[in-house]
Amino acid sequence: MLTMKNINKVFKTDLVETHALRDFNLSVQEGEFVAVTGPSGSGKTTFLNIAGLLEGFTHGEYFLDDVNISNLNDNKAAAIRNEKIGFIFQGFNLIPDLNLAENVEVPLRYRGFGAKERQKRVKQALEQVGLGARMKHLPSQLSGGQQQRVAIARALAGEPRFLLADEPTGNLDSLMARQVMELLEEINKAGTTIIMVTHDPELARRAQRNIQIVDGQVCDFSRYQTEQAPQLDVAEQVAS
Repeated sequence: MLTMKNINKVFKTDLVETHALRDFNLSVQEGEFVAVTGPSGSGKTTFLNIAGLLEGFTHGEYFLDDVNISNLNDNKAAAIRNEKIGFIFQGFNLIPDLNLAENVEVPLRYRGFGAKERQKRVKQALEQVGLGARMKHLPSQLSGGQQQRVAIARALAGEPRFLLADEPTGNLDSLMARQVMELLEEINKAGTTIIMVTHDPELARRAQRNIQIVDGQVCDFSRYQTEQAPQLDVAEQVAS
């Protein structure tokens, strides 16, 4: 489970303070699929970076599986990130000179897995995304949608409990985007918790829960729908 309580993130320069997140509160239960939307500059990327332990925060508390991240040093935070969290980005970030199996294997090498375990995980992950027969292909031999599947396989090979996806379909056409979304839904049904940032309202609606970040604060539309108040506009929801 992921819980953020009154998270604030302030970026400071000599003259200006920028509040990326303000009293940000969010809980994500194990096995949920949460879509995060919001205008550019609203704090979505900052939230995702904090959730993924890629950057810290100014004030507040963050619990991941009941561990208070606020109290961890960088090494302990990195260990939890490598063990529990997988990342999928808009850019596929594949190494062009490595084949698919080698691309998926790279983070497993950093984690110190032995050769047999790496081979098993790579094979399972690529088969899970439908690319088991193309392990020796180079990224340049694949379509954009297939390359994103490799990026997903790379994340899955680490067997994460939480999958954080930042615009995973942003570089894809509508057909490939739907195929990648279907894959993410399958992964979620198998038990992985997914938090996905997206600008695509169609994809956001397919998630179990849809939250919007506005001016560094979270607005959970699912909660308001449960309270039977869908007529509230965004400003009223944030104010409430």
